[in-house]
Amino acid sequence: VQLVESGGGLVQTGDSLRLSCAASGLTFRNYAMAWFRQAPGKVREFVSTISYSGSRSYYADSVKGRFTISRDNAKNTVSLQMNSLKPEDTAVYYCAADPSAVISTEYWYTYNYDYWGQGTQVTVSS
Repeated sequence: VQLVESGGGLVQTGDSLRLSCAASGLTFRNYAMAWFRQAPGKVREFVSTISYSGSRSYYADSVKGRFTISRDNAKNTVSLQMNSLKPEDTAVYYCAADPSAVISTEYWYTYNYDYWGQGTQVTVSS
């Protein structure tokens, strides 16, 4: 199984970025997918999750209204559209796969996710 993130970079406050995660080696449509992030010196934190069909999604309060998660089961990809970026969004962003097709009850915990990508750096300058 491979999850490969892309789309990170250095942007300014208020800018937008779109992250993508390409999955291979698994039956993508059977997995709920999620994005987490980890800033230097901090624990990895939940950002957003989406069910296998894309019909349900959840967001951390800190990104609600600014970030949008989506998936394309035909292309085995999950994306995170990030708007109105803030310096506190600076982190390495990770894609993760949950073998529960529907979103797990405690989706914000990392233990629900079997597979992880290597991460992509997002830096927002003030």
